[in-house]
Amino acid sequence: MADKTTPTSTTETGSPAPSDAFTLSVGTDGPLLLHDHHFIAQMAHFNRERVPERNVHAKGGGAFGEFVTTEDVSQYTKAALFQPGAKSETLLRFSTVAGEQGSADTARDPRGFALKFYTSEGNYDLVGNNTPVFFIRDPMKFPHFIRSQKRLPDSGLRDDTMQWDFWTLNPESAHQVTWLFGDRGTPKTWRHMNGYGSHTYMWVNAAGEKFWVKYHFKTDQGIETFTADEAAQIAASDLDYHRRDLFNAINAGEHPSWTLHVQVMPYADAADYRFNPFDLTKVWPHGDYPLIKVGTLRLNRNPENFFAQIEQAAFEPSALVPGIGISPDKMLLGRMFAYADTHRYRIGANYTQLPVNQPKVPVNSYTFDGAMRFDYSPGQPVYSPNSLGGPVADEAAGADPGWHSDGEMVRAAYALRSEDDDFGQAGTLVRQVFDEAARGRLASNVVGALSGVSQPVLGRALDYWRSVDKDLGDRIAAML
Repeated sequence: MADKTTPTSTTETGSPAPSDAFTLSVGTDGPLLLHDHHFIAQMAHFNRERVPERNVHAKGGGAFGEFVTTEDVSQYTKAALFQPGAKSETLLRFSTVAGEQGSADTARDPRGFALKFYTSEGNYDLVGNNTPVFFIRDPMKFPHFIRSQKRLPDSGLRDDTMQWDFWTLNPESAHQVTWLFGDRGTPKTWRHMNGYGSHTYMWVNAAGEKFWVKYHFKTDQGIETFTADEAAQIAASDLDYHRRDLFNAINAGEHPSWTLHVQVMPYADAADYRFNPFDLTKVWPHGDYPLIKVGTLRLNRNPENFFAQIEQAAFEPSALVPGIGISPDKMLLGRMFAYADTHRYRIGANYTQLPVNQPKVPVNSYTFDGAMRFDYSPGQPVYSPNSLGGPVADEAAGADPGWHSDGEMVRAAYALRSEDDDFGQAGTLVRQVFDEAARGRLASNVVGALSGVSQPVLGRALDYWRSVDKDLGDRIAAML
């Protein structure tokens, strides 16, 4: 029996629970009774308490914090959150890409870096990774790519051959794969890695001038990584190493932070830049577009309930605010639909009404009803236009800045420009960014991943790496 300071357990409808330990039976040894409504409710809810895991980025963790704009970038954007001195509450979720719930945090994989800003103009979501590029540039390939990283249909096992089969048949993947098998493919902690918006976005200032922009969140803790052996040893002893590290660090008052920089490209530059600036497999050289400091992101509060605040958190690039728009990046355009749609499937049509996803400003929309709807405006008309006082769009404030485009409807890759090759930037990364020791670790990591790959995929993989860098490819072939 609970004492006076202990709350009384209840049923889901609020009445005192008859028991948390015993079902209702006919005598102590008799059959159970169907009218034991409390037991039935407990089991029915238990059978349904897991929602489908994310198809991508299933395993992760996160925390709340604050973003402060410390610099003046108002010449580039009118977005309220990026005005000097502006402060916005944030939620940052980290994740792996391919692994399921329960997979190892330290596996070699890109890390998701999904950030929600609760701004004075509504929620702004930035979905990114710990790398500035991605494996593909067209969203039609995305489900095929993810399936190649998952499991075989017959054995239910992960398979290196199908991963390399996809990568080598899609050479645009080379830049990201080089990042993946380098040191940063196994970060030491989430706190010790950078985050990138990866896509190209549009910023618009108060005068209506447009700019193209890329986001770079540089870790203030410094970059630290595991070797492949260290990552494997941690995975063998603690599958939740990164999740545990972040939670414990914040609990101990060690609040991790990142400094946001952006690269800004004048709108007109994109038309004749030497490669397509909207290609997600490319980076913009800093010599052409140097980093511009914007502000600081700091995580200072752990979730109180992991499921409600992290597992049900929904991030989507379609969550935009005035002063920020999208670009002709095809992967970004595909994600504008796909992210919100997967939330509707996974956690319901009214997922934006869950507390973790609610904006801090009033919502006056013409979406109604649907399962689990609980937010409403009494008497609000359900259609527009109306003469009953319903909300009216501010077309100037909500206008999509857009860009000029014309041409025939086609299914094709981006039109090639002078430096639009698949292997060039990957080769530069190997030769100019990695030192000799890092190149050696890259080769060793690749060899480990190719050890079980069969022909003809193995032969293509060696050609793939020779295309990135001849010496590197020859070294990998010799080690195999």
